[in-house]
Amino acid sequence: MSLALKLALSPLLVAQAVLTRRRLPVLAEPAGPRQGVAGPAKALPLRVLITGDSSAAGVGVVHQREALAVQLAQQLALACPARVQWRLLAKSGLNTAQTLHLLQREGAGLQADVAVVVTGVNDVVEQVPSHRAVSAREALANALRNAHGVQHVVFAPLPPIHHFPGLPQPLRWVAGSDARRHNAALQRWVRQRGDVSLVDMETPLNAGVMAADGFHPGEPVYRYCATVMAQHVAARVWPQLHLHPHPHPHPHLPST
Repeated sequence: MSLALKLALSPLLVAQAVLTRRRLPVLAEPAGPRQGVAGPAKALPLRVLITGDSSAAGVGVVHQREALAVQLAQQLALACPARVQWRLLAKSGLNTAQTLHLLQREGAGLQADVAVVVTGVNDVVEQVPSHRAVSAREALANALRNAHGVQHVVFAPLPPIHHFPGLPQPLRWVAGSDARRHNAALQRWVRQRGDVSLVDMETPLNAGVMAADGFHPGEPVYRYCATVMAQHVAARVWPQLHLHPHPHPHPHLPST
């Protein structure tokens, strides 16, 4: 989209954004454990961290078993196969830079082999330039690798915001255009590093598969994303990992 067109529409877009924020219901993060184990006890252990924004946290469903983290752990246990020791560290409303701050505040002692990062929608909402969002992703990937032992960081693409039923036009169209630009910048960046990757998926969205607010995923979307992400990790990441059996770091964790 041209800058001139965006500027011309800006008064309408600002008004629509304010009204939409007031109109949409505020959905709580789902109940349920934010860490656990999935897979057979004798399989090679795979430590997975899921971090990011409301979609990482599971907003849009009632319980974590319907959200991304639990379903991803279960799918990874089958696809790799592995004994997946998973941890969820996410919070609704975070942009990419704020996700790094969350990790710095609450991730002391956390170690993982693979991290799955779900951010970007709030970068678009807050009009963070795509180059700054990429810089924030790079800082996050470096922190995950250097401070938390992560060998590979998997980034989810921004969803097709132009299909969000909870957003009016032309706000939906403009936000979707911004999301595509962010994804293009993210794709260019991941090609420069061997320790990060971008999941190739175009999440099918409509009112029937999304949450009641028309903005967050519903269970079918989380199930789809977990399946595609697990396939990505199994095909592109799992064969490259250097894994060794290690003591179970959380013997009290529930199985999922």
